[in-house]
Amino acid sequence: MATIFNEKNVSFEQRQSPVPEFAWHTSRKLAEMAGAKQLLFEIRSLDPGKYSYPYHFHRSVEEIFVIISGRATLRTPAGFQEVQEGDTVFFETGPEGAHQLYNHTAEPCRYLDLRTNPGIDICEYPDSGKINILPYEEIYMADERVDYYKGEENVAEKWK
Repeated sequence: MATIFNEKNVSFEQRQSPVPEFAWHTSRKLAEMAGAKQLLFEIRSLDPGKYSYPYHFHRSVEEIFVIISGRATLRTPAGFQEVQEGDTVFFETGPEGAHQLYNHTAEPCRYLDLRTNPGIDICEYPDSGKINILPYEEIYMADERVDYYKGEENVAEKWK
């Protein structure tokens, strides 16, 4: 069955991070309401002078932004460019798909955030060197990576 979302049945809640520059309004559980199994999606509204999530990329998730209204500056590995109403932007997996939005205008920028749902994803943040295991939000510093066999010495002793 088709599920239609519009201003009558979509409500927004403000999400404010501890860092004041990161704030947005987001719809609640649209994919769940629709019964989606393979996709996650929300409608987001980015207020003037605010950034979307920190600059990041996904290892397992492909993502699309459809700009519904307004304009924003998009940051990618290729640089900065303005996106506006009617634009559709695809982000591939891996470092080439890194992205972040900043609303440089005086009006809100509303966009559909649509992404695949593999169940578990690894999100990396190049600016801060963090790794996030989603959906669990287990966040680690990438520079703390260790060798696969670290701590596995003397395995035979553990079998006694």
